[in-house]
Amino acid sequence: MTASDVTIEYPAHSVSSAHTAVKGFTLNVDPGEIIGLVGSSGSGKSTIASVISGSAALAPSRDGAPRIVGGALSVLGYDLKRTRGRKLSRLTFGIGHLAQDAGSTLTSNMTVAEIIAEPLFLRDKHFDANDAGLRAATLLDSLLLPVGMLNMLPHELSSGQRQRVAVARALVMDPVFLVADEPTAGIDVSVRGQVVDVIASLQRDRGASAIIISHDLDVLRRSVDRIAVLHEGMVVGLGTIDEVLEDPHHPYVQGLARTVSGDQR
Repeated sequence: MTASDVTIEYPAHSVSSAHTAVKGFTLNVDPGEIIGLVGSSGSGKSTIASVISGSAALAPSRDGAPRIVGGALSVLGYDLKRTRGRKLSRLTFGIGHLAQDAGSTLTSNMTVAEIIAEPLFLRDKHFDANDAGLRAATLLDSLLLPVGMLNMLPHELSSGQRQRVAVARALVMDPVFLVADEPTAGIDVSVRGQVVDVIASLQRDRGASAIIISHDLDVLRRSVDRIAVLHEGMVVGLGTIDEVLEDPHHPYVQGLARTVSGDQR
């Protein structure tokens, strides 16, 4: 992924004017690289995730989805400012997107196995059912959930278990590029780090890349190659976690470094 001076805007609608959510976003993610994206609430992280993943472009314009209005953004060789229709569909088959709070939006009348495997059948309705079941079971086991959960419905699971099911669904297509927005939301503190480890290792093992959005630097430290610190839609810190926090240049990053230093005392 290559983003250069990207500006993202929410279009005007009946009760409000157009709103610029991201301005001057620049970031490169190399094949096989795992990037952590951090920043305060409202800094544009989820907006960037929806645009980079192609989800925003797939949404009907009347839904008020964010749009790229400036700069250049390329994902898997596709220009996201101009890619539409069938090309956009082909692109999104190569991208995994875990939306924020994805675990709370699982289809209520589908089993865990059906939820995880659904993207496979949306791409190919003749996909082998046994292979789909094996993929679902393998991912569930990797994410520290019992395989016996495959036949359960979402309401029978805890919020943390539902979130891990959503993570498995985002990974089931073996995405070349994964965008995971707060993948550990609602998950017990004792296993958060292991869940992010699984995401990162599965991507690395296939030479695939990922952006993992999280507020938890301790979790990211275990798994990511670099972090990008976002403030008001711009990257204000980039490097390994130690590089960014030990030599902060932007006031927001300086504050973040002080917070981390205080937590470690």
